Amino acid sequence: MPQEIVCRNAQLDDTSILVEFNRAMALETESKVLDAAMLSQGVTALLENPDLGFYVVAEYDGAVIGALMVTTEWSDWRNGVFWWIQSVYVQPEFRRQGVYRRLYRAVQGMAAEDSKVCGFRLYVAQDNTAAQQVYKTLGMSPTHYWIFEDLI
Repeated sequence: MPQEIVCRNAQLDDTSILVEFNRAMALETESKVLDAAMLSQGVTALLENPDLGFYVVAEYDGAVIGALMVTTEWSDWRNGVFWWIQSVYVQPEFRRQGVYRRLYRAVQGMAAEDSKVCGFRLYVAQDNTAAQQVYKTLGMSPTHYWIFEDLI
C-alpha cells in the first residue's frame, strides 16, 4: 500500500476532513472535544493565509487518510525558520503503514527547496510513546526544553 500514498498541499475543499481529523486527534490524545465551528474557522483561516502555515495531506485511493500542519517560528540564533509540525493525524486503519513517514518526507522535500528553513520541531504528549518512537525513527530527537503556555 505505501507506494500508492500521494502527499499534496491541502486545499480549501479539504477543510471538512481536516476538521474531522483535528477533532479526532484532540479526543484521542487529550480527551478534548473541540468545537467544530471554531475549528472550521481556524482551518479555513490557515488555508486562506499561507503566512500562517500550511497543511499537507496523504491520499490513498483518492481519499485523504492523514494530515499534518506546518507553522513557522523565527530563530534569530540561526537566522532561519523552524517548521513546527502540528495537528498530526492518520486514520487508525492506516497507522503503522508509513503514512506519517510519507507526510514527513514530503515536508522535508519542501524545506530542502527553501533556504530559510533551518529545522523541524514538534511537540508530543509525554505518554504518547508510540508517536515518540516514530519521530525518533525518522531522525528527530527530544530536546531539553519544556513548553509553557498561558491561554487567553
